Amino acid sequence: MQERIFWNVTGGRVLGPAPFFVVGIVNATPDSFYDGGRHDAPEAAVAHGRRLLAEGAAVLDVGGESTRPGAEAVCAEREMDRVLPVVRGLAGHIGHGQPPDAAPRAVISVDTFKARVAAAALDAGAAVVNDISACRFDPGLLDVVGQYKPGYVLMHSLGRPGTMQRDPRYADVVHDIVAFFEERLRALTGAGLPEENIVIDPGIGFGKTLEHNLDILRNIEAFGVLGLPLYVGLSNKSMFQQLLGLPVAGRGGATQAAVAVLASRGVRIHRVHDVAATVQTLTVAEALRARRPGPKAPEAPSRD
Repeated sequence: MQERIFWNVTGGRVLGPAPFFVVGIVNATPDSFYDGGRHDAPEAAVAHGRRLLAEGAAVLDVGGESTRPGAEAVCAEREMDRVLPVVRGLAGHIGHGQPPDAAPRAVISVDTFKARVAAAALDAGAAVVNDISACRFDPGLLDVVGQYKPGYVLMHSLGRPGTMQRDPRYADVVHDIVAFFEERLRALTGAGLPEENIVIDPGIGFGKTLEHNLDILRNIEAFGVLGLPLYVGLSNKSMFQQLLGLPVAGRGGATQAAVAVLASRGVRIHRVHDVAATVQTLTVAEALRARRPGPKAPEAPSRD
């Protein structure tokens, strides 16, 4: 039987069961590395999110502040101005015609590390907080997730976006990140966030060299020791430029190859720009994972 995944989100609702979740990226920013400025108007971002839903996204991750290496900080007020109209528009579209107590067909995620932005987005209809900081940049976020109990993406980052790529070092990158997750899980559950609401993201490209990223991905099963679903975002990232010399617009094939390999090794949640291609990749990967019981081996002849 194929493995299914569930994810508890705000209000005690459960996303799933499903063999995988595709998280579609909705950048409401003027400076994203991939599509900076293309969807920074709320109407354009909502329309983009609706297209991703039609392509099969289970989660729409709405962000109002770029977290690419070297990105400039954005104040909470500016971030809310960018994010809240998009969250409201998409939440209204998803909820249209659905009974209030129905299992969600899809949910909205807010990509933020600020307590005020997260709380406002959750009030506006978001159900997941995708937090690159693990509640370290704004201590108030720990109180917000403990109170609202949203779905929560616990991600590893070595420092803030503005400085995280300045000579990142680890004793053992996989071991160090596992230890980091263990410590932050204690903090999150101690604040009241149920463990079944949490998924873990090793943070590809966030304070890592190419070799760090490859070491994490080669050993992705090691994070299974935590017993939580794995969430990976490597869509069109600079590691493909470093590895293959590809410009941003040419990294789609490499992204899909990596998604297929990671799916075969237990990653069930994939954050991507191209939802349609990723749904196809994962559907094929799941079809090839399904196995029928093999024929029984013949019994050894009796010596009697």
